[in-house]
Amino acid sequence: MNKVLLTGRLTRDPEMRSLSSGKAVTQFSVATNEYIGQGKEKAEYHNIVTWDRLAQTCGEFLGKGQQVAIEGRLQTRSWDDDRGVRHWKTEVVANHVEMLSGRRKKDYEAESAANALASQAVQYADTDEEAAADAGEPLVASDEAAEDEEAETVAA
Repeated sequence: MNKVLLTGRLTRDPEMRSLSSGKAVTQFSVATNEYIGQGKEKAEYHNIVTWDRLAQTCGEFLGKGQQVAIEGRLQTRSWDDDRGVRHWKTEVVANHVEMLSGRRKKDYEAESAANALASQAVQYADTDEEAAADAGEPLVASDEAAEDEEAETVAA
């Protein structure tokens, strides 16, 4: 049986591309830790490949540092380079990827910044309304306020 189960963090953002046949493929690497005793850890790095719809999902939603659980199989590829030297690459072909740490960090930061700006705008609007109410004046737009000031100046 050829089955791999890994839990780790992405070491880089996924690289997604489309083949000439139209199939999507995404590649990324995951770091896992092995506890070797006496409070020490050893890091292992695994190359991960996903295909088709899973590749599109991984390319869109995964990012560096995110924790994932991966289920798949081991595959070793070999090829000869231009100089005739044989190379081997072992990778995990994933058929299931589960996000364990939520959304991408940069997406979360952008949403947090937008929410902070929206709450500031509401806070300033509330402060302006309270100040106008305390002064006993209706809240008017800045252009209308300028026209009112000009009218008072002319009347005086």
